[in-house]
Amino acid sequence: MADSFSTRARLDVNGKSYTYSSLAKLGERFDLAKLPYSMKILLENLLRHEDGGMTVGPEHIEAVATWDAKAEPATEIAFMPARVVLQDFTGVPCVVDLAAMRDAVVKLGGKASQINPLIPSELVIDHSVQVDVFGRPDALDLNGKIEFERNAERYSFLRWGQKAFGNFKVVPPNTGIVHQVNLENLARVVMERSVDGELWAFPDTVFGTDSHTTMINGIGVLGWGVGGIEAEAAMLGQPSSMLIPQVVGFKLTGKLPEGTTATDLVLTVTQMLRKHGVVGKFVEFFGEGLQHLPLADRATIANMAPEYGATCGIFPIDAEALTYLRLSGRSEEQIALVEAYAKAQGLWHDADSPHATYSATLELDLGNVQPSLAGPKRPQDRVLLSGMKANFNENLGPMTASRAAVGCAINKLDSEGGDQEQANRLAAKPISKISLEDGEHHLTDGSVVIAAITSCTNTSNPAVMLGAGLLARNAAAKGLKAAPWVKTSLGPGSLVVTDYLKKAGVLADLEKLGFYVVGYGCTTCIGNSGPLPQAVSKGIAENDLVVASVLSGNRNFEGRVHPEVKMNYLASPPLVVAYAIAGTIDIDLVNEPLGQDQAGNDVYLRDIWPSNKEIGDTIAATVGPELFKQNYADVFKGDSRWNQIASPEGESFEWDAASTYIKNPPYFDGMTMQVGGIDDIDGMRVLGLFGDSITTDHISPAGNIKQDSPAGRFLVSRGVQPADFNSYGSRRGNDDVMVRGTFANIRIKNLMFSGEEGGNTLYFAPGSSTGEKLAIYDAAMKYNADGVPLIVLAGKEYGTGSSRDWAAKGTNLLGVKAVIAESFERIHRSNLVGMGVLPLQFLNGQNAAALGLDGSEVFEIAGLQDGAGKIAKVSARKADGTATTFDAKVLLLTPKEVEYFRNGGLLQYVLRQLASRKTA
Repeated sequence: MADSFSTRARLDVNGKSYTYSSLAKLGERFDLAKLPYSMKILLENLLRHEDGGMTVGPEHIEAVATWDAKAEPATEIAFMPARVVLQDFTGVPCVVDLAAMRDAVVKLGGKASQINPLIPSELVIDHSVQVDVFGRPDALDLNGKIEFERNAERYSFLRWGQKAFGNFKVVPPNTGIVHQVNLENLARVVMERSVDGELWAFPDTVFGTDSHTTMINGIGVLGWGVGGIEAEAAMLGQPSSMLIPQVVGFKLTGKLPEGTTATDLVLTVTQMLRKHGVVGKFVEFFGEGLQHLPLADRATIANMAPEYGATCGIFPIDAEALTYLRLSGRSEEQIALVEAYAKAQGLWHDADSPHATYSATLELDLGNVQPSLAGPKRPQDRVLLSGMKANFNENLGPMTASRAAVGCAINKLDSEGGDQEQANRLAAKPISKISLEDGEHHLTDGSVVIAAITSCTNTSNPAVMLGAGLLARNAAAKGLKAAPWVKTSLGPGSLVVTDYLKKAGVLADLEKLGFYVVGYGCTTCIGNSGPLPQAVSKGIAENDLVVASVLSGNRNFEGRVHPEVKMNYLASPPLVVAYAIAGTIDIDLVNEPLGQDQAGNDVYLRDIWPSNKEIGDTIAATVGPELFKQNYADVFKGDSRWNQIASPEGESFEWDAASTYIKNPPYFDGMTMQVGGIDDIDGMRVLGLFGDSITTDHISPAGNIKQDSPAGRFLVSRGVQPADFNSYGSRRGNDDVMVRGTFANIRIKNLMFSGEEGGNTLYFAPGSSTGEKLAIYDAAMKYNADGVPLIVLAGKEYGTGSSRDWAAKGTNLLGVKAVIAESFERIHRSNLVGMGVLPLQFLNGQNAAALGLDGSEVFEIAGLQDGAGKIAKVSARKADGTATTFDAKVLLLTPKEVEYFRNGGLLQYVLRQLASRKTA
């Protein structure tokens, strides 16, 4: 390691002597006093990885040390995280790619053992459990049994990986959600590692294969979500190229008022930051309000950084961080190291800490936060609790508003009795009558059919979880129950949560309202909500009802929660319980009663809402270090189901050609050591013409696999019965399945069909000016057979959402060479580059509509100049010979990205680098 600025220093703590790169020493040359906390972490990372200029040189260190808060990002630096965390949906394809790279490096003259994680890499299995069974005491056991039956092949593969790769550990199923496990156990905050016989201390930094990795920012750990390919590169010792970002400061003052929660706060913060615009920026929270913000509340805010669009949303290390480390059972030695290191490095925050200089500053008085939800389609669309009824009707639209107006009355008839014929006469259109175990009920627009306490965003927070339990206790005491048509579920997020709910005595109260534990995973938040009861599903279809879900999650994009549920609202766990009781979102919970008690008296939400003091006292009495120590004592061991799974041995994986779960991907087929160039592209046809806010949920295969879809037909052809299809997420290790599901979301709108929903496109045969309507996969295969490259056109915020590498991998395998959009979400743009798909941006407010493009054109892209061209010339020629030409910005943002692209992708670049070390 180089040390141009002579910053090496020693830190003695716990009887050990650590080497570290001292920011105080660097501060003798540069004024670092008002550098943001996150920039100090970046600066330390560069100091420690300086290598004489190969990757990090003195000029990079000086660029961060002299950071200009107002400057547009322009300087490239190389960031190397200390560790990687993965979840199993994205983790399985990571391990598949590493296994494939072992095969490929051998073919290129290297050794299989060269492909091995070089930094700690921990995978938490949390994405596979589905809510198949709910509302009964054995739901957890039955869902676990189904999970293992569905995923035995994947789990066997992961067990092989745990044995075959060094520095790779797996947290088995039924433990918790990755980000919650990371916060409660895996995070070190300050790392220690022996390098060339020398013991080093340095900040814990992390890449995660899930966008909500930012949750760990709540405890002062810098990290963010990346695509699987970026994570794999980091695991293999490759730094991530990034531009020095702008940092937006968010000042918090005051204290949350009575009756509000951290969920209300984070929805307010999300709305404010989305409005301000923080895509590609760091956000840093500061101000006297931090003293009133427990660590769990900070983690909730940090978790939703992807929703407000930031790369990270970080809080500093302070006394509250140490309190949480102690609460969560970390050792006193680790806590002492964190405190000593943070203070030595100027990373410690207290009341006397100077405020940093920021690129921009927002401010929020916590006292102004009000009870809120967000929806029905985007997490930034906050709705005051008092405005929910109006919001629902506004979004429902005039054609069905009259039906909704009587829906509430008919729901009342179910609980209070009344003249059914009179109610039916009031209805402008039929209301679906359904038969359930306890009798007949009615569904209408606005009926809540899913109420899920789910997602690490909230399940990691004792205040909202115990708040939900206490509200359930108060509701049950008054005889209130969840509406019978509501699918209720509780996914605690970790075993610790279940234990403190039991200890507080409120788990039984949640169960009285149908909220039985269904599994320890992401469940409904990622669309693993499972099937609705048949009668409910039939009732929705019968009259094309616009029904709703209420979940304590972080995402509510179209088609994500459940394909039959068109309105989805994010809410705090207590409000999830409240809406389960109400059974509809067509209600004003501030002014209308939830129901009636045993004596027939109206019960309002305010009557059962627990006070802040009651919640605080319950936390103090139930949440302690012993729960964390007990549940994380042997976190990698797993239960009997996990340990009974057979798995293969050996450095290289023995691929099974018959497997529909795990397959050797084609990325390295025919690969040689020869690097190509970046050439102009011509003869491209449009695979998709999309509008704004196309998310990775729209692009990447997710959720259930339909029998009549290309992926379903493929599985049937391989002898898989529809009942055994499982989900796309569980089959991410098989490219044959995943490519067939790319752009196949039932809610995606290809504007070639004037807003019609569904993953279809127009295929133009060679020489034909008339398009044939086909599934996107089927059209892509025809184009590939014709030798025709493909292009995608899109609007603003293309690729918003989770860091799904398959949104880029599938795009690549379909034959798409370029995507032109008005703007991209950070992670997806990077993933496209990593998979060799060229991202381009319309200039000067242009878009496809303004340019008169309808998707029938043949495209050419010129001026790429082997990656040196920053502006490309695009030509779109219609069948009649007329052409539209325009400029587009080439979004290869750094020299390293140009190198990735020249190699055909990031993995190919890494593979050639490793193989060359052996063959040179």
